[in-house]
Amino acid sequence: MATATYNLARFDLVSIRLAVACAQSGSLTAAARDSHLALAAASRRLRELEDALGDPLFERHARGLLPTAAGRVFVKHGLTLLQTMEQLGTELTDLRRGIARHIRLCASSAAISQFLPPLLARYGELHPQVHVDLEEQVSEAVVSTLREGRADVAVFVEGPDTAGLDTHLFREDELVLVLPGKHPLASSKTAIPFADTLDEEWISLTAGAAMLQKQQQAALAANRPLKLRMQVRSFDAVCHMVASSLGIAILPKGASLPIVKTMKLSWRPLADSWAQRRLLVATSGNNSDASIASLVNFLIQPSQNAKAARRKQ
Repeated sequence: MATATYNLARFDLVSIRLAVACAQSGSLTAAARDSHLALAAASRRLRELEDALGDPLFERHARGLLPTAAGRVFVKHGLTLLQTMEQLGTELTDLRRGIARHIRLCASSAAISQFLPPLLARYGELHPQVHVDLEEQVSEAVVSTLREGRADVAVFVEGPDTAGLDTHLFREDELVLVLPGKHPLASSKTAIPFADTLDEEWISLTAGAAMLQKQQQAALAANRPLKLRMQVRSFDAVCHMVASSLGIAILPKGASLPIVKTMKLSWRPLADSWAQRRLLVATSGNNSDASIASLVNFLIQPSQNAKAARRKQ
């Protein structure tokens, strides 16, 4: 069976952007307006694009456009291409401004909320020619992003498979129990075993978060179910759910205590050894880029925390 080939030279960026806009709006009229094209020209471009592909990208209905299976694939890759071209333009502009290097850093919420902002600010002062582009993900996704080559440096909570990666200790943190202000478990400040909390309903981050994985493993070891009621994307959202008495949560102490104080919540130490965590910095094992090595060496110096803290005072 012959494999279909496509003339990529016929996929100009205007037409790709038009197809993506059609999928996002469901309307050729709206997509043409957003792409600064006349409706007839937009319709012609879309047809030419479909002819080049040999597949329809959209089903036409009275209410608008619905992407076909081919359309969904095209839009997914079209978005990536448009974002890459946008990044290309940004980096070329930055070169003219004296920024010689972009480093892609992907980090977990725990690293960003507790450690990275003052460090990156200080690094930017020391290396104004380097621009660090930061993306936030849960720890599992952070490692996947690094392995897929979509990040140069990763910072995450120890736990995901790091085989083949070059890893260094970044920092350590502590997980604590976060409770509504008048919750029965808040009556004591002594450390509590996680197993003693499993009658409660839980608020947690989305799948792939290191904290959730630890909770699930500990519940399994205790032969008890984890009553996971809600999953959200940020520590702040977790605390809002706890403040509404929708459940209890486990969060990093350094990130959660300011929110706990503001929302008048309570917290309690955990007695389990896994509540003490290590955060790692990783790069791909075959990376020899001097700029990346410079950033990693800066991040893994514990003294940088103290320096950043002094500068904020």
